[in-house]
Amino acid sequence: MLPSQPLLHAAVFALAALQALASDTFIAAVYEHAVILPDATDEPVSPDDALALMNKNMDVLEGAIKEAAQQGAHIIVTPEVGIYGWRFTREAIYPYLEDIPDPAVNWVPCTDPTRFAPAPVQERLSCMARNNSIYVVANMGDKKPCNASDPSCPSDGRYQYNTDVVFDPEGKLVARYHKHNLFMSEALFFNYPKEPEAVTFETPFGKFGIFTCFDILFRKPAVVLVSELQVDTVLFPTAWMNVLPFLTAVEFHSAWAMGMRVNFLAANTHHTNLSMTEGGIYAPDGARTYYYNMKTEDGRLLVAKLDSHPHLSPASPPAVSWSSYASSVKRFSPNDHDFEGLIFHDKFTFTELTKPEGNITVCQKDLCCHLNYKMAGKREDEVYVLGAFDGLHVVEGQYYLQICTLLKCQSTDRNTCGQPVETAQTKFEMFSLSGTFGTNYVFPEVLYSGVELAPGEFEVLNDGRLMSKTRPTKPVITVTLFGRWYEKD
Repeated sequence: MLPSQPLLHAAVFALAALQALASDTFIAAVYEHAVILPDATDEPVSPDDALALMNKNMDVLEGAIKEAAQQGAHIIVTPEVGIYGWRFTREAIYPYLEDIPDPAVNWVPCTDPTRFAPAPVQERLSCMARNNSIYVVANMGDKKPCNASDPSCPSDGRYQYNTDVVFDPEGKLVARYHKHNLFMSEALFFNYPKEPEAVTFETPFGKFGIFTCFDILFRKPAVVLVSELQVDTVLFPTAWMNVLPFLTAVEFHSAWAMGMRVNFLAANTHHTNLSMTEGGIYAPDGARTYYYNMKTEDGRLLVAKLDSHPHLSPASPPAVSWSSYASSVKRFSPNDHDFEGLIFHDKFTFTELTKPEGNITVCQKDLCCHLNYKMAGKREDEVYVLGAFDGLHVVEGQYYLQICTLLKCQSTDRNTCGQPVETAQTKFEMFSLSGTFGTNYVFPEVLYSGVELAPGEFEVLNDGRLMSKTRPTKPVITVTLFGRWYEKD
């Protein structure tokens, strides 16, 4: 007699768990999704129309989930706003929201869809996970009623949250996270949770944490999950708008994984008009796989193997004393080559690399950045500078930065230094960059021409020096130590 469907799913899940336990690795997947967007309107559409739009996106996601499972993936992350897109007012987004319960209720929407209020999106996501025996991570909207006795209750009587959900291979809801750090206009239609949440869950292949997009730049929840709750892997649905020279998704997310010494699964939306692209699977020793495409509107599935417990892996980089080397270098007085320039609205102090090789220093406030370098050939048509920024960034949010960067200027006009540039011709025989950082949270980035990462082609010594390993390098866009001084925010 054939086993019943529930017993079959339980057996498949148990087998997958045993396979994962038998190995210190697991297979991860992320999907970069070209989201099908709703029509721009201030008026709410009907619930049926909202669900129809969401089902179109979930059709695409389901195809990616099936393919990931066929490739042996244990978990897949899909993007922020990947189910309904954007272009909303507070009222217009309401038909797309569902009431998402606390995972403690022990609920499998696929087999018990009517236990709570109508939840067709949760039901379908749960079935995708269950039918493919894979953890599914998705982003959707949560709604919670409130009343006048709650002084922070919005005038429409409900809270609306940007929310991540995780379903295990049986389809059970195992995690729910409400985004805490909303990005600019998000606050017009979503609410801030009253307290930042630190959401984790255990799997047969490590401890996982989850947060969303802009959260990565703040201590809560990002640093708390890794430094205090000691997760092995971070799940990261995002809708990241790339900003060169060092807030392009592939470089910053790879650098964050290295700096925090954790696995990082980033799933981005794909929309070239808004400079949105980058799916990536990152480990502490570098990118396993990533996708950067500003030419077409294609989605992309990425699959890669990771260590289940990266901090125990021999490949995991050692702890770094980020200011150790730089603090031993003599501090130079400002020189005639220093000048000011803007990067993403922040006023940097720059000094030009006027010679094909040398040792140079540039300082701003308490941060001094030191560079030892040798170009493979000094070109007259390309200008490189060493830059320092030590201050509070205040544009789309307020957070304190310390940044040391070697970067190519957009042209030979020094006024273009810091403006976005994607291509270069200059190679370096060597470079060594360090800084007198006041924070231990420093993220190392190397970006080559064509927005190409450099995994395995540089190293960070335990005294805080970021050094090249390839001689010569590929043409360099930027070499950066991106520091976040959370305590000063």
